[in-house]
Amino acid sequence: MLSRLRAAPITAPTLLAVGVFLAWIPLDGGQPLTRWAPGAIFFLALLGLALFALPALRWAELPLAVRVAALALAGYTAWSFASIGWADDGGVALEGADRTLLYLATFLLFALWPQRPDTAAWVLGLWTLGVGVLATITLLRVGTAADPTTFFDGDRMIKPAGYANAAAATWLIAFWPAVTFAAGARVPWLLRGIAAALAVVLLDLALLSQSRGSVLALPVCLVLLVAIVPGRLRTIAALVPILGAAALALPKVLDVGDVLDTRNVTAAAVKDAASTAMTTVLLLAVLAGVVVALAAAWETLRPPAAETAARVRRAWTVVVVAGAILGAAGGLVAIGNPVHRIDRAWHSFKGAYNDDASGGRLTSGLGSNRYDFYRVSLDVFADHPIGGVGADNFFQDYLARGTSNETPRYPHNLALRTLAETGIVGTLLLLAAFLAALAAAWRAMRAADPLAATVAGGAVMAFLYWVVHGMTDWFWEWAGLGAPAFAVLGLACALAPRRGVEDVAQPARVASRTRPAVLAGAAAVLVLCALAIGSPWQAQHDITRAGAVFATRPFEAYSRLDRAANLDPVSDQPALIAGSIALRYGDLARARSRFEDALDRNPRGEYATLELGAIASVQGDRARATTLLRRAVALAPRDYTPRELLQIVRQGGTVDIAALNRRILSAGQALTQG
Repeated sequence: MLSRLRAAPITAPTLLAVGVFLAWIPLDGGQPLTRWAPGAIFFLALLGLALFALPALRWAELPLAVRVAALALAGYTAWSFASIGWADDGGVALEGADRTLLYLATFLLFALWPQRPDTAAWVLGLWTLGVGVLATITLLRVGTAADPTTFFDGDRMIKPAGYANAAAATWLIAFWPAVTFAAGARVPWLLRGIAAALAVVLLDLALLSQSRGSVLALPVCLVLLVAIVPGRLRTIAALVPILGAAALALPKVLDVGDVLDTRNVTAAAVKDAASTAMTTVLLLAVLAGVVVALAAAWETLRPPAAETAARVRRAWTVVVVAGAILGAAGGLVAIGNPVHRIDRAWHSFKGAYNDDASGGRLTSGLGSNRYDFYRVSLDVFADHPIGGVGADNFFQDYLARGTSNETPRYPHNLALRTLAETGIVGTLLLLAAFLAALAAAWRAMRAADPLAATVAGGAVMAFLYWVVHGMTDWFWEWAGLGAPAFAVLGLACALAPRRGVEDVAQPARVASRTRPAVLAGAAAVLVLCALAIGSPWQAQHDITRAGAVFATRPFEAYSRLDRAANLDPVSDQPALIAGSIALRYGDLARARSRFEDALDRNPRGEYATLELGAIASVQGDRARATTLLRRAVALAPRDYTPRELLQIVRQGGTVDIAALNRRILSAGQALTQG
């Protein structure tokens, strides 16, 4: 083992990174800045450690595709930081750029140094095993909890991420390497059985979240799995018991949501349904694992003769082709007229949510507000085609242009997010990074070593699932999903053949150390990157602490918010919170000063504009109040509160600020005094 680590020393840092990915899962899925920022700084430290402690990187020996991917992703990261300059909300643009920096650091850590097939299998296998174990623990907790409803929002499971679609993706992103390990010729038979059992748990647990995006992504990724990953006959053979077991458990899994959706449901009924689902899934997962393990053991311990193996392959090919034809025919019969079905799906997609739809969520159509999100995204891109509106700066444009009753912060689509927020320049850079990395991974999947093909195939499929599902959701902004996706993509790149390295299975030759000048420059860049992430992270800690103490120690809260504003000089959040606290204490002068500071940082901030209009009303400056409230109406046309305040001021009344702020937190308060 030690000799293998010496041959691929990057394995140790990447295993530490895998530990961080697993730690993020129970911590809100790694989505909030305060969760992922420490991990991002740790990854930068690991990258620095690799640069300083490992043999020098030979840039010319890296595959051309890996070099292009690294440079393009670095360019996209730099462009994201540059977008802070033209973004209205610099604070969220900085956070978006920092998240992209995390993805860059993760990709570089996993992609630049060569891996052996066996050490790469440890990295991908331990991540897959870790996610599978966490999924099993989660399933056990749901099935044995005194009150399983704590895991759900309505009839949809939201643990551990706190958001149903992300919860489903947390498990399904690891499903694909579990399948390729279950099918892998060089994977030990016992591990193949374990991988198959975990794949069943991952798939059925994900379906508890009733994510339509995951259901749409699954068949697309299944087709990609069979089309691009080597050994498709072996893969299909492994999929048969895995998908069969998951399908047999599916009715009991969906029963949990049906029970939760029942009016006047009791805790005992939910507990019974959850316990039954847990038992069914675990039993069928074990059964699938045993079937795959026995087949693998027979193949390993009593390998068939070459002629027998060839006959089995030919027979299995006939079965697969016949099954595909029958399945396609059955699908066409079930679908009916495909033109009619597509037309219905399109109208369902455009028609927003349909609360009157019959059947469960997964069969109730494609209705949501995403059509409106996407329409606004394209409009924003059309208005800002070169550079976009800045990283993560979608919220204010949707307030102004949207028509739904939602106020999404993100476009819920990876492609449209990139176009609207970083323009055509950012889109071309990110597309180049993806295509180049996938080209390198393709070469790794075609390696002579079957284990390298297994690992690269599973890694690529995990990344592609993140991309496909991310075309209907905001997974770029979910660091706990995005960072592992870039990591496994980088791992596949690390298996690609390299110049001067004839066989990736052989120990790496000793190379000279990196020159001191290069190390000094790299260290300076890494320190700056750590500061770019660390400052907003620390600012968020101060904001959180201010929120905890303002009711009893307001001046401590102001002090912490001032420090947060200095740590994150482009964010309006500290000023907004300080202004809100000042209003609570009736300090209009301080509130006005803080809200004006917030508008200096974010000129399109509706909340600061609204509060300043209310303050001007109380201070008797009717002209200024009218101007500000008109501006607030223009910033958020669907929000009736600015319109009501504007009408009060025009009629000579005075806004009741306390009632306004109660309405912002709840609803229905009168907004005029006297």
